[in-house]
Amino acid sequence: MPGISAVIITYNEEKYIGQCLASLKDVADEIVVVDSFSTDNTREISKKLGGRVLQHTFEGYIEQKNWAMLQAKYDHILSLDGDEMLSEELKNSILKVKKNWDKDGYYFNRRNNFYGKWLYHSGEYPDRKLRLADRRKAYWDGVNPHDKLRIEKGTKTGFLKGDLLHYAQDTPKEHMDKINKFATISAGELYRIRGKSSWARIFFSPVWRFIWNYFFRLGFLDGKTGLQVCYINARQSYLKHLYTRKAENYSTSFS
Repeated sequence: MPGISAVIITYNEEKYIGQCLASLKDVADEIVVVDSFSTDNTREISKKLGGRVLQHTFEGYIEQKNWAMLQAKYDHILSLDGDEMLSEELKNSILKVKKNWDKDGYYFNRRNNFYGKWLYHSGEYPDRKLRLADRRKAYWDGVNPHDKLRIEKGTKTGFLKGDLLHYAQDTPKEHMDKINKFATISAGELYRIRGKSSWARIFFSPVWRFIWNYFFRLGFLDGKTGLQVCYINARQSYLKHLYTRKAENYSTSFS
């Protein structure tokens, strides 16, 4: 039966890191926490709950997660963020996989909590993720800050029942602060890849994103919270493209 290394990157995650690590207790054979020099109690909590804590300077979400994955003892990696935890159903699904690992990677759904409410629409669920994979055939890719675990072509993948529970944002203000930060990082990356966005993209991209998530992805069924989340996510799209007009001033800084 193959061992599983749970790998988590952190920065000031003291609010949820305890619940994250506790959910891994019966699933992971080791827990690796790669911390970007947190200024809160993240490292202390992680060590207390059995995590092997390493500190590494942050160079980007993709770069950090690829580095973290290499520090694991086992090749089978379960990757989480510090504000994510396994539901009981997902834990049971992973335990079954450990007894009969017949795929190279496994997808499962992520359920997102915004402002104290679990969303089931708004483009936030089902938020399908590949998070359990053989690192010899998988790697982190994407465009910072939106990293994505990918698996090599020709590999076998499966889907597990149960949700990865994600406490995305506790308040609308925290959400706005995060999308401003992420929009800045995204703008720097997009500018590097394809240059400045057009004014048409700046206008139409957020409008379409709101319409798609609120109407086509049934965000209105999530009530007031769905409206807020769809609006703020659309605003991130607007800011991301707007900021490419001056993106040479931005970088993928974690601060």
